[in-house]
Amino acid sequence: MTKMTTSVTGEQPTVFVIDDEPILHDALTLLLESERLRVECFDSARAFLDVYRSGRPGCLVLDIDMPGISGLELQRVLAIKGIRIPIIFLTGQADIPAAVQALKAGAVDFLEKPANDEVLLSCIHKALTRDRELHMEKSTQSVHRRRFEHLTPREREVMILMVKGKSNKEVARILEISTRTVEGHRFRIMEKMEAGSLQQLTKIAGLCRLTDRLHDTQTGW
Repeated sequence: MTKMTTSVTGEQPTVFVIDDEPILHDALTLLLESERLRVECFDSARAFLDVYRSGRPGCLVLDIDMPGISGLELQRVLAIKGIRIPIIFLTGQADIPAAVQALKAGAVDFLEKPANDEVLLSCIHKALTRDRELHMEKSTQSVHRRRFEHLTPREREVMILMVKGKSNKEVARILEISTRTVEGHRFRIMEKMEAGSLQQLTKIAGLCRLTDRLHDTQTGW
C-alpha cells in the first residue's frame, strides 16, 4: 500500500477525476483509495471549475471528450487562469492529433480507456511529484521576489545590469554614477538577495523572472 503524502503546504494532494461516466468514477475511486490517495469526482469540467480552489495540490485525471467544456478546452482555461495543475488525459478512442496537442500543452500523459491500473497509477504518482515540484518552485519564487521588493529602485537597476553581464564600469557609465557607488550597491544586493555569487544571483533572477519587472527603457539599456 502506498504511503499517503502531503504537499509542501501540508495539505494532502487530491486526484480530481473529471469524466461523464459514473462507472469510471466508482472504479477510479476504489483504485485510488486503495493507494491511500484522496479522490474527488466530477461529471463535467464546469462542475470542477465551480468548486476548485486555485493552488490546491493534486492532479487531474481528465476525459478528453465530454459534453460542454471538453478536456482540451479545460486545459486551455486552466492555462489562461495560470493554474498549472498536472493533467493526465483519458480517451475512449485513439486520437493522435488530440494527444499531440495535449502533450504539447504540458499534459503528463494521454491514456486510452480502459487504462491499465499500474500504468495509470504510475502516471498519477508522476503527476503528483510534478505538482509538488511546481509548488516548491512557486514557494521559492515568492521568497526571492519578496527579497527583490526590498531592494531600492537603484539597487534593482544595478542588479538587472549585473545579471545582464555588465561590469562595474559599464554599470557606472550607464547609470551615471561612480564605480565605488556601484560596488556598494552590489554588496547590498548580494546581501539582501542572499546570493553567494553572481552566478547564483543570475539563476535567481531567471527563475523568478525578476528582470521583467523593469523595462529597459528606464535606463536606456
